[in-house]
Amino acid sequence: MKNVILGLMVLFVSLSTQAQDKKNKNAKYEFEVNGNCEQCKKRIEKAAFSVPGVKSAEWHEDDHTLHIIINEEKCSVVDVKKAVAKAGHDTDDIKAESKVYNNLPGCCQYDRK
Repeated sequence: MKNVILGLMVLFVSLSTQAQDKKNKNAKYEFEVNGNCEQCKKRIEKAAFSVPGVKSAEWHEDDHTLHIIINEEKCSVVDVKKAVAKAGHDTDDIKAESKVYNNLPGCCQYDRK
């Protein structure tokens, strides 16, 4: 009888631990992305949506903020930042390669920090 009770307790603890490891399927984040115009907006949002797991992406030109909703089981906010930087736009953490930035249209080249 003691073994059955002990087994049930171990099972309960292991199941409750697994439940805490679940990731959010609708995690909301916002972070800075440099850009200037409507062309930048389209490029930034397209890059964000290229990452599997991104459900929503909207870049605001006025405050240079990208608002995203992601499924954390499929991607991370770092994955999105890398994709945006790969498209030529610096984020708060990840800088675009100079070669890619230099290939942006003139109206899209912002002052780099």
